[in-house]
Amino acid sequence: MRRLLTRSPRIRPPLALAIPALLAIAFLMLPLVGILVRTSWGDLDDHLTSPGTTEALKLSLLVSFWALGLSLVLGVPLAWLLARVPFPGKALVRSLVLLPMVLPPTVGGVALLLAFGRRGLLGPWLEDALGITLPFHTSGAVIAATFVAMPFLVISLEGALGGLRPRYEETAASLGASPVRVFFTVTMPMVAPGLIAGAALTWARALGEFGATITFAGNLPGVTQTLPLEVFLLLQDQPEAATSVSLLLLAIAMVVLIALRGRWTGTPGDRPGARAPTADDADPATAGRTADKSIGAVEPATPQKQWALHCEVTGFNRLTLDAEPGTTIAVVGPNGAGKTTLLRALLGLTPRAHARLRLGDHDVTDLPPHRRHVAWVPQDGALFPHMTALANTAYGLRVRGVRGAEARREARQWLDRLGVGHLAHRKPAQVSGGQAQRVALARALASRPRLLLLDEPLAALDQTTRAHVRHTLRTHLKGFGGVCLIVTHDPVEAVSLADRVLVLDEGRALQDASPSDVTRHPRSPWVARMLGRNAWPGTATPDGLQLPGGGTLVVADPLPTGVEALAVIAPEAVAVHRDRPTGSPRNVWPGSVREITASGSRLRILITSDQAPDLVAEITPKAAADLGLADGTPVWTSVKATEAIVVTL
Repeated sequence: MRRLLTRSPRIRPPLALAIPALLAIAFLMLPLVGILVRTSWGDLDDHLTSPGTTEALKLSLLVSFWALGLSLVLGVPLAWLLARVPFPGKALVRSLVLLPMVLPPTVGGVALLLAFGRRGLLGPWLEDALGITLPFHTSGAVIAATFVAMPFLVISLEGALGGLRPRYEETAASLGASPVRVFFTVTMPMVAPGLIAGAALTWARALGEFGATITFAGNLPGVTQTLPLEVFLLLQDQPEAATSVSLLLLAIAMVVLIALRGRWTGTPGDRPGARAPTADDADPATAGRTADKSIGAVEPATPQKQWALHCEVTGFNRLTLDAEPGTTIAVVGPNGAGKTTLLRALLGLTPRAHARLRLGDHDVTDLPPHRRHVAWVPQDGALFPHMTALANTAYGLRVRGVRGAEARREARQWLDRLGVGHLAHRKPAQVSGGQAQRVALARALASRPRLLLLDEPLAALDQTTRAHVRHTLRTHLKGFGGVCLIVTHDPVEAVSLADRVLVLDEGRALQDASPSDVTRHPRSPWVARMLGRNAWPGTATPDGLQLPGGGTLVVADPLPTGVEALAVIAPEAVAVHRDRPTGSPRNVWPGSVREITASGSRLRILITSDQAPDLVAEITPKAAADLGLADGTPVWTSVKATEAIVVTL
């Protein structure tokens, strides 16, 4: 019964598609079956061990491996260029890469003769200046094989690089790694499956090259006569031997394809058998206790050199920012406000905005990202999937010249401080999202930055772990000698971690003040709502605020007439009634309950009205029961004039 329940349903393809598909399979298989049927199995050993075949096989292996090496040296940088660097004529270059794959091999051989032959464009210079003659020489066979085979490597690797998010490389650069070091320590290991697949296909294609080789390098035994050319000669006098050698080439090709099975669509960095645990700690019985104990017993970071911040940002973001050493700034604002763009401008990673940046006495504006000493934790952490948590954390120290043992010791200390020391030898795919985020935070803190940029660093943590890590982060930021910018949507993080709150909207700074000032007098509707307040924009009148939909909000301290302003009303200041209230309230509106949600020990009631914007009230569950509130219940709301705070926009 269980097998019947788990068996996937059979799909019956339509005959109009099934019949042509079967014919295509038969069309592809029949020639291969023909080789198997016509092979003289009794003479196979004699055919494959004959002197001519053995010599051709050795030459084929020599040529194909040299072609593979040349393809790696030239093709890997070309694939990286096509995948990573925008430049004029990229489409033309990609067409040139693809051209040998669609060009008839003999035409390719003719083209090679006209380029490198004795009467070609470059051939006379090679012969006179360097004494190199390519046609009718083994080196010519290598050049021909490379010409037709290298596109397989470039296309495979470019696809793998295209699927690799640049954020991994950008994060490595922010930790101090030069572009070359990033390429060899991060990029190449992460696209290894694509590189291996492309290299195998390149080698197999070079091993089977015929047309370009015979046209450009000739068919000289022991010099350029490879296995495919040997097959061509054997067909004329010994067809049975030609079939045996063809079977050998077919077997090699099949072995390559079978070995690459399943490696065509893998995402860079994917590794079979690795699955992230669903809980925040992989072993709740032991790891959780270790994490809590470690987080709760941290020591402040050792005081270090002081690095003040001064930057002038232009482009999409337009603002000036100054901060003393040890300052933590929370950057808040709606989606699209320019928060991440600001961080990337400080890193020197975006053309959308440009930052003139000074850290301490050093102007780093013209320095590349890896020399700025600006560490970055992106939203997803961007841990290098091929490295353990310990290697990830030690990465920034290693690229800055710290010896291996010392870097690992310091990295482990940071992991212990953030409660993930027990995961030091696990890879990112073997830890939960919250654990990975803590490792990423440890990696940034361990790299000894002068400016620390955190893009929602605690977003992936559960509430309990977030509180512990918040405490740990606050402790270490007290001893941090630079400036820290934290992008967050959590008002608790903004208030508890930051000395200042920078409010952005469309790239501009709407407010830059202390958390308490922003909490009391938010100058952005988005910030007011983030803090749980009602926020009504409008125009100041002698009595209060003229609302966009009509009506007036009466306030105790009106602003000058005509000023664009924002009224901020705390939910607990909104009174809810079933009948029209009498007495002192100056602002009274009819409405109806649209939604009721729990907020701690209280209820938040969303009330809509034709005479005022949507209003959120906060009352006790007992008051809601006494009023008989439910979705759609008609109610009256009132707000005292003294409870409405109006600030200039």
